[in-house]
Amino acid sequence: MTAIVGERVVMRSVGAWSRALCGGVTALAIASASGCQKAGASATPSESGIVIRYEAPASPDRDNAAFLRKWKVAEEAAEAVDALVDVDRPVSLVLGSCGGEGSAYDPEADRVEICYDEVSEARELFQRAEPRHADDDVAAVMLETLFHETAHALVDVLGLRTSGREEDFADQFAALMLLRKGVSGERQLLAAAEAWRLSAVTNEDVDSGTDEHSSDSQRAVNHLCYVYGSASGRHQNLVGADDLPADRAKGCAREWSTVRASWMTALGPHLREE
Repeated sequence: MTAIVGERVVMRSVGAWSRALCGGVTALAIASASGCQKAGASATPSESGIVIRYEAPASPDRDNAAFLRKWKVAEEAAEAVDALVDVDRPVSLVLGSCGGEGSAYDPEADRVEICYDEVSEARELFQRAEPRHADDDVAAVMLETLFHETAHALVDVLGLRTSGREEDFADQFAALMLLRKGVSGERQLLAAAEAWRLSAVTNEDVDSGTDEHSSDSQRAVNHLCYVYGSASGRHQNLVGADDLPADRAKGCAREWSTVRASWMTALGPHLREE
């Protein structure tokens, strides 16, 4: 779904944990080029030259901000994207308190904004299902979110031709970036899929047909299909009526191959040599 919040374009999911992001990925170093830097904000350049800005959190977001700094998911996402893609103009990544507005990509400022409160939203989802959840599951959800929003930035900044709905295409980019990591990325994508499943259950997931996103339950199954399609031998346990339907699983290898090829083709001239 694309909604206008004030002057900001919000692109993100439906569901409790998945509001839009409030900042951006900067493929080139711009410490304070955007006017959104607040008092107490800090800029952290990665080795790749990407600048990530942590804004001072509001009181309720202090623990969430500390969590993101500790787990360095923004740094990981920025460095992974920069290693794959040569972005020809700056895109900034800002993490901050959003006051309930949710996360967003702002095409006017080439900025993806990440909201601290999404950490607690993800944590609450997992805690309802399993009180002794692992923090790395929450970090995985945030990393998937970062890659999803970065995909919107890449489509805009690089003028990419999308395959299908842009929201689905952005989900597929998140899957691509996680699965490029191998086994550890597979685990992270499975954690994100579980968050979508829990969001669907918690929020009585309904596909109204008016949202540009797939429903949360569909997004969960899509991620399961991508994991299974990329490494079926390691994930036979995913196939079942309550997870990945057997009929869908049969085509997941081909589906994943198509998803990966679509993104690599779209990025073609912008890809760095690997």
